[in-house]
Formats: sequence, C-alpha cells, structure tokens
Amino acid sequence: MDTFDPTLADRFSFGLWTVGNTGRDPFGEAVRAPLSPTYTVRKLAECGAWGVNLHDNDLVPFGAPASERDRIVREFKSALAEHGLCVPMATTNLFSHPIFKDGAFSANDPKVRAFALRKSMDAIDLGVELGARTYVFWGGREGTEADACRDPRTAVARTRDALDFLCEYVRERRYDLRFALEAKPNEPRGDIYFPTTGHMLHFISTLAHPEMVGVNPEVAHETMAGLSFTHGVAQAMEAGKLFHIDLNAQRIGRYDQDFRFGSEDVRQAFLLVRLLEGTMGTEPYRGPLHFDAHAYRSEDEAGVWDFARGCMRTYKILKARAQAFDADPLVREIIADVKDAAVDPLLAGYTREKASSLRALAIDPSAVAKRGLRYEQLDQRMMEHLLGVR
Repeated sequence: MDTFDPTLADRFSFGLWTVGNTGRDPFGEAVRAPLSPTYTVRKLAECGAWGVNLHDNDLVPFGAPASERDRIVREFKSALAEHGLCVPMATTNLFSHPIFKDGAFSANDPKVRAFALRKSMDAIDLGVELGARTYVFWGGREGTEADACRDPRTAVARTRDALDFLCEYVRERRYDLRFALEAKPNEPRGDIYFPTTGHMLHFISTLAHPEMVGVNPEVAHETMAGLSFTHGVAQAMEAGKLFHIDLNAQRIGRYDQDFRFGSEDVRQAFLLVRLLEGTMGTEPYRGPLHFDAHAYRSEDEAGVWDFARGCMRTYKILKARAQAFDADPLVREIIADVKDAAVDPLLAGYTREKASSLRALAIDPSAVAKRGLRYEQLDQRMMEHLLGVR
C-alpha cells in the first residue's frame, strides 16, 4: 500500500450503477455482464472504498414482490456488514420506466405525479433501512422537448409540492435524513428544469423546509453547460448547502460522459479538490466523496476495478498536490489578504458614518491599477506543482 491508496477515512463511495455500468450506449449493446449488488460490495471493499450508493431499482428490480424485496435487502445488508461498507446515500429512479416519459414530479398527468411520490416514499424507506443519511433527487425526465406542453412555472410549483410533501413524510417518520438536489442542463430531455446548481439553490429557498434540503452538484453536469464547477461548489459550500457531491470528468459541450475523475481538465480537478479539502486554510467539506462515473466501453470487468481505483488515487494525488501548493511560500505570499487598517472596517455593515468615510477616502485609481498582481507567476507555480516538479 502506498500513500495514494484509499482508506476508509477518505470517505470514497461509488454507486451500484457506476461500477455496474455494462458499457451499453445508444449505438451499441452491453460489453460487460451485470454485477450482482453483493458481489459489487465485495469488490468495492477490496478496492478500498468506504461506501456504496444506490437507486431503488439498482438493488430491488422494478415490480419485485415484497418477499423478494426483503430477501434481496437482507442479503445486501449482510454483504455490507461482512465487508465493512456503508450506504451513505440513496436515490430513486424516476427516469427509466416509460411512465416517466413526460417527467415525474412535473408531469402533466396527476397519476404520474402520484406514482412518483409513492415510488419515492418506498425508496426513502429502503434508503433509511440501509443507513443512508442523504437522499438525492435528480430530475432526469423533468423537462421538455415541446416546450409549449406546460408553463415552466407550473413545473416549478409541482416540483415544490413534491419536495414539500416528501419533507413532511420524512419529518412525520422521524427519519434522520436530508435531501440533496442534483442539477443538469439537458440529456435525456432537450432541456431540464433547474439546469444548474445556482437554480437549485434559489429553489431551495422557496421550500417549506429549506433547512432539510441542499444540493448534490456533479462535475459533468455543470461542465456540460460550460460553467466552472468549482465556483458552483464554492457557492453551495458558502451557503451551507453542499450535502453531497458527484465526482467525474467531462469535456465542455459534449453529452454526459461520466469519465474517470481527473481524466479531463486536471487544472479544474485540482482546484476542486483544493476547495473541498480546504488546503487554503478554509473550512473543508466533510461529507461523502462519491464517484458518479463509469469505466470506458473498452474495458472488461478487470478494467472496471482499475477505473474505480483510478478515481480514488487521482483524488488523493491531487489532494497532496494541493497541500504542497498551498504550503509553498511564494503562493502564500501572492494570495495573502491585502490589509488596510483604514479601509477594511468600512467595507461591511452599512452605517451612514461608514458611507461618509468611504466618500472621503483618498484613493488614486490609476496608482492602484498599476500594481501587478503576479497571477501569471501564481498560475505557473500551480502548473509546476501539478506536473510534479515542485
């Protein structure tokens, strides 16, 4: 074992659907056999993972009778106990079955919305039974191609009604559970409601129990829209709403690729890990680190476990690089806060006196603008740390 091999303390998790991805895509059939949930638990434990996450139907097939459901869950719990893994997060598949072709919570047919609520309640019960503390909602079918089918405000209101309903369900049952909402701009719908983490953060503020609801940002989903994932995560952290996170890799402007973490845009992956780990001296994220990605279609089963180990090792390598970068004296010098005893007290907490003092300050804009900020030097130093020459 070396420094970059994962341990339980790293809080790394995978979904049954991630390592269980068979390599099927819209243009080709599966290239790998499905993996049973109990086998997946064993193999993830061998790789050094801490947790395993699931949609309801990743574990219990859709429509399975109660006796079959109980047997599957019993065997899965036994495997978790045997191999020392936990289930930190669960979610509901509200996108695969044809009933959800027009959405789930936002669908025009009230029977579809009723079915989505019922399925979610059952899946919440399952997640809690397995020990999940976070419950994710991704609205994969909550969107449109024919946008005239409904007023988008109706979709927002219906989604609010659903989440308020499910929050009350969790409260009434006294579950120790909170919700995390996952944004995506498109795919499988032409446009998906709440396309970014910023949309979700505002929506949460309109709920009856906003304290129960946060976000689950995903690298690929924000990158598809050409946005800085690190900035979105930082806003969620600043708001106290980063309840869970999905790590993978993505090229801008492409379909949802779900590549191995760090395999694209290493700079952004580095900046993300730096943020999450708080190596700048800021408060770190302490929740699960979930890899929502899958192995290339080129791989057999052995390649799946290479993929899983690669996600975890890359994260730990980037963490070490971030620690070294932020301990670098030159970096600390360049990014140190500029202190001005006369100005700093005036910049927060409005009073009439502070406003008058700000107006009276002698500031020469041209002189201030002449000062170089040394960001070229900072960025080059970051690259040298990333490339391993520092």
